[in-house]
Amino acid sequence: MNSNRHAYEADFKLNAISHAVQHGNRAAAREFNINESMVRKWRKQEDALHQVKKTKLSFRGNKARWPQLEDKIEQCVIEQRTAGRSVSTVSIRLKATAIARDMEINDFRGGPSWCFRFMKRRNLSIRTRTTISQQLPKDYEEKLTILWLL
Repeated sequence: MNSNRHAYEADFKLNAISHAVQHGNRAAAREFNINESMVRKWRKQEDALHQVKKTKLSFRGNKARWPQLEDKIEQCVIEQRTAGRSVSTVSIRLKATAIARDMEINDFRGGPSWCFRFMKRRNLSIRTRTTISQQLPKDYEEKLTILWLL
């Protein structure tokens, strides 16, 4: 059995909710070809669904638990990169735990999975620092002409 994940727009969810209010969750699930558990979950989100744009693929992905912390870490990463220094996930995690300690955030662990989610939220990627390639000798043109004459 292949179960592909599908993203639903807020309008679709609201239609399913209104059908469920009139006919029940199971009937709405059959009508819209979705799981009943999705209908139950959407009904809990109904107020929030009315607030968003109807074409929005709502509530996908988690929001940051500590947005101020992530702002500071992102700023540090940008500063390191503009200074020409490379930034690794380990250095991001170490900096994050240090900043969290300063901000007195006790329940922050800063593990690898948090780091990758943070980078995805902030559109950051790990890039290796490139260096300037090997320089050609000053007399390379002269050497080339000698080789061509041989």
